[in-house]
Amino acid sequence: MVSHTEKEKSTQTWEDVLVAEDEQFPYSLVVWNDEVNTFDWVIQSLIEVCDHSPEQAEQCALIIHYNGKYAVKTGEFTTLRPMCEALLERGLSATIEETVGS
Repeated sequence: MVSHTEKEKSTQTWEDVLVAEDEQFPYSLVVWNDEVNTFDWVIQSLIEVCDHSPEQAEQCALIIHYNGKYAVKTGEFTTLRPMCEALLERGLSATIEETVGS
């Protein structure tokens, strides 16, 4: 049985990890739905630009379609910027947004 003190330490450690993750990845690369690009083009672009697996890219494309947008990648601004530019060059609608809570 875990003591109350051990639970508090465990909870604090988990909170520290969550805060560290927020600080480590303060930005999101968001792709927006449009009525121009095909599913296949979005999937191919996510694979080539964001290094997604085919399955991951397909799931992202579906979420983008049904929700209007989706954060396809998180990371540092300097890492996401070239990806965002490459997606824009391919005709996709993409932005970099600061992660909420950072």
